[in-house]
Amino acid sequence: MIGTSLLAVVIILIVMLVWVLVQHLARRFAVRHPELGPYPEGSSGCGSCANNSCSRKKNEG
Repeated sequence: MIGTSLLAVVIILIVMLVWVLVQHLARRFAVRHPELGPYPEGSSGCGSCANNSCSRKKNEG
């Protein structure tokens, strides 16, 4: 029982660390390739929505 719980905790921590690594690599890629646009933070749609210059907001109203 404790072994299963410990295994679950370890797996969750590993998945979280891998996710942080993937985000870091994606940000580095975006910095190295600015012609592809900014790194989209969050799930707001396009990457420029965070600084209020989103093309969707301009088109909507």
